[in-house]
Amino acid sequence: MPTLREKKKKFTFPSSPLVLFIIVILVAILTYIVPAGQYQYVTDASGNSIVDPTSFQYVEQNPLNPFRVFVAIQEGFIDGAQIIFLILAGYFWVYSVMRSGAFTAMIHTLLSGSGKRNKMIIPICILIFALAGSTYGEMETVYGLIPIFVTLAIALGYDALVGVCMCMGAVAVGFASATTNPFTIGIAQSYANLPMFSGLAYRWIIFAAFVGTYIMFVMWYAARIKKNPERGLLYGLDFSAFQVDLEQREKFTTTHKIVLLGMVVTILVIIYGSLNLGWYINEMAGLFIISAILTGIVVRRTAEEIVQDCIVSIQEMAGAVVVVGLSRTILVIMSQGMIIDTVIYALSTLLNGLPTWATAEMMLVAQNIINFFIPSGSGQAAAIMPIMVPLADLTGVNRQIAVLAYQFGDGYSNLLWPTAACTVMCGIAKVPLGKWYRFFLPLFGIMFVLQMFFIFVATLINYS
Repeated sequence: MPTLREKKKKFTFPSSPLVLFIIVILVAILTYIVPAGQYQYVTDASGNSIVDPTSFQYVEQNPLNPFRVFVAIQEGFIDGAQIIFLILAGYFWVYSVMRSGAFTAMIHTLLSGSGKRNKMIIPICILIFALAGSTYGEMETVYGLIPIFVTLAIALGYDALVGVCMCMGAVAVGFASATTNPFTIGIAQSYANLPMFSGLAYRWIIFAAFVGTYIMFVMWYAARIKKNPERGLLYGLDFSAFQVDLEQREKFTTTHKIVLLGMVVTILVIIYGSLNLGWYINEMAGLFIISAILTGIVVRRTAEEIVQDCIVSIQEMAGAVVVVGLSRTILVIMSQGMIIDTVIYALSTLLNGLPTWATAEMMLVAQNIINFFIPSGSGQAAAIMPIMVPLADLTGVNRQIAVLAYQFGDGYSNLLWPTAACTVMCGIAKVPLGKWYRFFLPLFGIMFVLQMFFIFVATLINYS
């Protein structure tokens, strides 16, 4: 006869799509509860559309009825179409490379090296991606590389969490630890009328502290599961889609080397296009498709086989597509329900009357919360900095500190909030969202303490 303990069903964290759908329903309910409000936008001297911080007013409630909520799901998928297509195109390219056997052959070569050299792959990859995010603002285009690093991490004896941390997690931490990121620091400082990329020395110290902490945390986890795989948070889950056959050794042929050289060239072209040609998501997706087709040609796949590779790769990324669409649906509902500006206004009013250091810290808290509603770095700068700058002036907070609070709040919580990057990267890597939170929440706690510390030091030194 089963005991009471056996009868109790063990709680399991819902899948990422289910979590997002629950949030969609909760946010739809909030459109009936939270008062609708709106700021007016004006055009500044540079032609940018920015918020008039004195213009907030409550407007007629605009709740979404149940039918409109499901229409919003369709609109969310449309809103996320660029990211969705980037993911599909990127994985088509990655799948073509893996299908060629080149990646398997490369991993065999890596595994034949010393353990110490293999161990250094993790911090080197993290540092490279973090610098890309910090300096020129690399972010979304790394989605297409996630399957490569998940496969590499699993082959090296780690798990998918380590693979995600080596690329997407690293670029997100670098993006938040911005030094010359034009999409965050550049835009925010222009709104604050500060010299472009001023205060750089302090931000390099911040970069070193956060990226160093991140590397140590990831290396600790990697060493732990390398020693005992059963201690890994993903132990027992199926990641066969990212596994290579290590029993059947493949010779590293000239064809394999050409395919991998094509990978390197693709990445270099992405960097060049981003920095010099103004490329963004659409151009990256187009390049991924070209690279996938060329890979198929190099390994002598027929036209029909290349088409089938494309179809299979799209099937394997269906879950990630659903995650992106539902995360965008949340933002669509909040926008149509006109409650985003109300939340921003309420958070800004909480900062009045506090000491200077406390105001700066509360700006940090407010920015982290706002990032749930506006996960776009440049979009958040346009919506928030015109409010935070005059507020900083009124409360005696240096404008550079207001930019720093925005930078922190916009960045690190991208790996926390389901409306931002974390759900997309987990969807691509097939990592359950609950497992990601069990891994990342302790690290985010450490990072938030570091954020508060650097904001406090900035007020002490009057960072400018």
